[in-house]
Amino acid sequence: MQEVMLLLLVIPLLSAFAGLVVGQKAGRGAARVSFIGSVIAFAVASVLLLARVVGEADLTAGLPGGWPLFRLDPLGALMAWVIAGISLIVHAYSVRYMAEESGLPRYFMLLDLLVMVLYAMVLAADLLTLVVAWNLIGILLFFLLGQNVNSRSASRYAGWSLLTFRLGDLPIILAAALLVEAFGTFDLAEIFAALQADPHRTTLGGYRLAEVVGALISISAFARSAQFLLHGWLPYTMEGPTPVSALMHAGIVNAGGFIINRFAPVFIHTSDVLHWLFLVGLVTAIAGSVLMLSQNDIKKSLGYSTMGQMGFMVMECGVGAFSLAIYHLIAHGIFKGTLFLGAGGIINEARRSDGVPKDPLYGFIVERKVGGRRPPWLLMAVMTLAIPSAILGLAHWMVDQQILQKQGAIVLLFFGWVTGAQLLFSTYKMKTANLPRLLALIIFSFVIVVVGYTLVSHVFDLFLYPDPAMRSALYAAANIDLVWFEIVLVAVAVIVVLGWLLAYYADQKGGFRSSHLTSLWLRFYALVSREFYIPDIYGLLSHAVLKFAERANRHLRWL
Repeated sequence: MQEVMLLLLVIPLLSAFAGLVVGQKAGRGAARVSFIGSVIAFAVASVLLLARVVGEADLTAGLPGGWPLFRLDPLGALMAWVIAGISLIVHAYSVRYMAEESGLPRYFMLLDLLVMVLYAMVLAADLLTLVVAWNLIGILLFFLLGQNVNSRSASRYAGWSLLTFRLGDLPIILAAALLVEAFGTFDLAEIFAALQADPHRTTLGGYRLAEVVGALISISAFARSAQFLLHGWLPYTMEGPTPVSALMHAGIVNAGGFIINRFAPVFIHTSDVLHWLFLVGLVTAIAGSVLMLSQNDIKKSLGYSTMGQMGFMVMECGVGAFSLAIYHLIAHGIFKGTLFLGAGGIINEARRSDGVPKDPLYGFIVERKVGGRRPPWLLMAVMTLAIPSAILGLAHWMVDQQILQKQGAIVLLFFGWVTGAQLLFSTYKMKTANLPRLLALIIFSFVIVVVGYTLVSHVFDLFLYPDPAMRSALYAAANIDLVWFEIVLVAVAVIVVLGWLLAYYADQKGGFRSSHLTSLWLRFYALVSREFYIPDIYGLLSHAVLKFAERANRHLRWL
């Protein structure tokens, strides 16, 4: 089985160079060779995952003398399978999409090399392999995003991503250096075991090693997963090929969640860092979701949607639900990759649209749709409060009867309740001729989604962290003072309820029509449409840096 694991890494490497050689002679031969390699790699990754599911022990492969390079553990096997599956879809799409593009052999060579480096990252058994793979991802992505060498905007924004990735690479390099200096080994398993034996070990300046390493790993994850203030590169890299965007949003931006899970044994000793993860993820989720709604470009809107989802993923890590973050990572990767690959079809469909607004009058006259009626407001208010809480509570009680003893689980239940309530409340604006049927379908769909999500996330929890003590330690590390915990929940609940009441007032009473409120709304919309002026600020900073570099260069030449 060790040979099979190494084969997964060798296949894309051989495919990259074989495709380059064939492509120089046969034109589209590079595409065919690369696609065949991705099919074989997916089959190999499926075998490795199946081996782990049936209970195969961890496998390690390395250099003679005991230096480990790659290890097949549950997290690595699962992530390798996901990467192989998404890579197969991207390769199949690229065969036709990139057929008329120049530099086709180069594109598929870079794509295969990127996939190989992703395999190396998720299967890395030592710090050196992990850090090297983590760094190479940004470099290869830079060349793929700048595939069109004639596009100045593509080259510019590819440079933005490379700069952000380079800044995010520095903390993980420093974290690796601190761990090697403290424990004298590169082996991740040995480092985690030594840290578990001595969690209070200090490092430079007398700070706790676990806290410092956890903070550095988190910063690297923030840069890779486009957390707020480090997100500017993500929505502006859409000038690259669409398959690259799909792979990036489905398997590279998600790497922040993977690296946090890889260092989970460190984070169980870093309560303060987990709290910061939650706050940063919360701000990112809100900002990304708001910015997504204000975009008029479909790919840019998808980029900000990814930012919001990455915020939720980091939030889940911040409350101790590490395995849930991996499930979220995979679900989002498949979903968002599909959306990017289908974006072109949506754009073509929109171009054929007549542009007539689909209001009730148009629907009745042209489409012959029945106007219907709205559900009673009081009925929807009761359903909004009661149904999501009952379904979420029962679903989680089915898999873990001690769920209410974990603060992180309560936070996730709360956010699930808010989301479910928002879904039900949105149906208040819908009109239908068969009201009971509409409500039954909505509730049934919600039950299926919640039960499925709960059961699958529980399976992920058991597969990735089979040790109950480890799972409990992760949740315990995310706990905060009980008084503050209750204050936060009450405050957020009040804000949500006020938001619903304001929405009802605006819809039923025609509120918010005063000139003062309209002016405030327009100012807020202007702020959001300009993306909180963050790209402008970055542009000014980059211009200032270039001016300073130019002056320094002139001064040095004078010397």
